Amino acid sequence: MYFKQRQARQTDFLPLIQHRIVVVSALLRTKEGLRLFSLTEGQETEKQIVERFFEGLERYSPELVSWNGAGFDLPVLHYRALKYGVMAEHYWEIGDKDREFRFNNYLNRFHWRHLDLMDVLSGYSFGGRGSLEQVAMLLGLPGKLGMSGDQVWGTYQSGKVAAIRDYCEIDVLNTYLIYLRFQLMRGLLDQSRYQSEVELLSTKLSEMKSLHISTFLSAWHTRSE
Repeated sequence: MYFKQRQARQTDFLPLIQHRIVVVSALLRTKEGLRLFSLTEGQETEKQIVERFFEGLERYSPELVSWNGAGFDLPVLHYRALKYGVMAEHYWEIGDKDREFRFNNYLNRFHWRHLDLMDVLSGYSFGGRGSLEQVAMLLGLPGKLGMSGDQVWGTYQSGKVAAIRDYCEIDVLNTYLIYLRFQLMRGLLDQSRYQSEVELLSTKLSEMKSLHISTFLSAWHTRSE
């Protein structure tokens, strides 16, 4: 597959329909608090991971925030849900049954029930796009901490799914902190509320014992000083 892709596109990056999912990581912010979690191969099958992702959307109807989610993550999830016949009625709603979704749904590029920060910050311009790493560095955030997307396949071949999970969770934390700054810029958070949200995350991470979280927290505090 890689050989054919190099011949056809001069890249090793396979078409999205040929990808499969081994980890989905997310941060859930509700009135009750904040939770970072992952759905991981080995603990669950790929079908169960996809089912639980869409079940979460059905249950909470959250504002979904991503970095390049419209261009990569969600299309991959679409294809895998199609493969396994995963029901996701709420996700695919565009106003036929629920009028609230007519002008704010997960599917329309310019609706913000799914907010793709990369798209929005670039003004939906390909030339204006920054990578998650670049924008994290701009804001003094830790960034990728040593692993990048092009290393995932080799890491998976080595059986290190936990390392991929750690990488995904670091991406989630960078994305969430960029999102908070974006909400401050929009005026939806004032400076006091923004600072309280940042402190809540810092406190939550300090309670976690995982090495990658401790490394992120240390790098974050060092770069923000």
